[in-house]
Amino acid sequence: MRFYVNVDHVATVREARKTDEPDPVEAAMECERAGADGITIHLREDRRHIQDADVRRLSEKARYLNLELATAPEILDLAVELRPQQATLVPEKREEVTTEGGLDLAGGESRLENAIAKLADAGIRVSLFIDPDEFSIRRSAELGVPAVELHTGDYANSYRESGKALERLQTAAKLTKQAGLAVHAGHGLTYKNVTHVAAIPEIEELNIGHSVVARSIRVGIRQAVAEMRSLIEASR
Repeated sequence: MRFYVNVDHVATVREARKTDEPDPVEAAMECERAGADGITIHLREDRRHIQDADVRRLSEKARYLNLELATAPEILDLAVELRPQQATLVPEKREEVTTEGGLDLAGGESRLENAIAKLADAGIRVSLFIDPDEFSIRRSAELGVPAVELHTGDYANSYRESGKALERLQTAAKLTKQAGLAVHAGHGLTYKNVTHVAAIPEIEELNIGHSVVARSIRVGIRQAVAEMRSLIEASR
């Protein structure tokens, strides 16, 4: 299983003071040295954490870069210019603290279809961030993407009280694989809840950020990454 570390919140700390530290690019390199298979970043339209310059530097330095983005034209243009290995299309609302759910695939999808085509034409592997339900999986397959990332937020919020969200993830992962799509997962995963998701055999990639960055304040980012990597490997 691939483990990508999201370093957005290293940039969040930097942007709190609008200074040059901590540097998310330096943190990303430390993550890779500690065993991360790649780096995930989300370039939001409001640039609340990751900045264009970070994307440029990471596109040159990261072993594997997964760029999360909405369908904003200027961000799509930057992705096409820099050609990260993977682009994950996500929904985005200005007022949200973090991404609250998967893409809405029930409405008009011309912008999404155009974004998928533009990224794919540039040779970028495209993934869609979706809720773990049959409709979203089926529509993703119809849109022709090679992969989806299942939103694990409901599981992360409810795993202590109920196993229903985990069951939905397990079912969705099987359906996704049967549809011929690669299965990724992420959102809200922590050291306390990652093992059950990591144990789902169809999932081949996990994207985890906030919990790793939070842990790094206590133990350093290399150890934080190594600890998460160990939990994931033990689950398999």
